[in-house]
Amino acid sequence: MPHHAAGHNPDLLTIGEAAEVLRAPVATLRYWRHLGTGPHSFRVGRRVVYRRDDLDAWVDARRG
Repeated sequence: MPHHAAGHNPDLLTIGEAAEVLRAPVATLRYWRHLGTGPHSFRVGRRVVYRRDDLDAWVDARRG
């Protein structure tokens, strides 16, 4: 089982892991976060994390 930096919880993804899932640059996720248009994210300490369910829901909402 792979080590996950966001507290060893496979449902919590770092911004880098979320970028891999979405196949988008980390800078794009940061920009979306700044605009408030990207998938829901939150801080755990200093780290920005994403729930896998939130990423999936965000992608599903954008399917045509």
